[in-house]
Amino acid sequence: MSRIQCQVTEAPILTQDVVQFASERLHGAQNFFFGAVREVNHGQKVTAVAYDAFVPLAEKVLREICLEAQTRWGGDLEFILIHRTGRLGVGEISVAIGVTARHRDEAYQASRYVIEELKVRAPIWKKEFYESGETQWLKGHALCGHQVSSRPQSHPVDFGRE
Repeated sequence: MSRIQCQVTEAPILTQDVVQFASERLHGAQNFFFGAVREVNHGQKVTAVAYDAFVPLAEKVLREICLEAQTRWGGDLEFILIHRTGRLGVGEISVAIGVTARHRDEAYQASRYVIEELKVRAPIWKKEFYESGETQWLKGHALCGHQVSSRPQSHPVDFGRE
């Protein structure tokens, strides 16, 4: 039976906990993605990022995204998906995705699908703090009312979208 573990938390994400999740011995592929707060974004020096979320809905949406990926790339895929909330400094991990699959292609495609869908569907909002003292809420979540540009216009991997 496959496992899906999704969590939105203020606690730091420990890479060893994410990697330890990938214990399915039938799976030859283990794909991990760790997203960290970058130092410069759009030419501005970033000092911190704050994530806010509607946690119960966010965890539900993250699980739905993983279930969709299972439908597309295999019901035995396993997922761990953790997203931080609160204020994070430069270099801290904000999101972790682990996917296990029988083969690498499914693991890579499912992982990419999860991060792209998370960016536009999960009720998680991101505010950047800059060295200049300015702050900015970033676009990316569909509920914000912004034009969403997170999904690639063209990508070599077909996610089954029409």
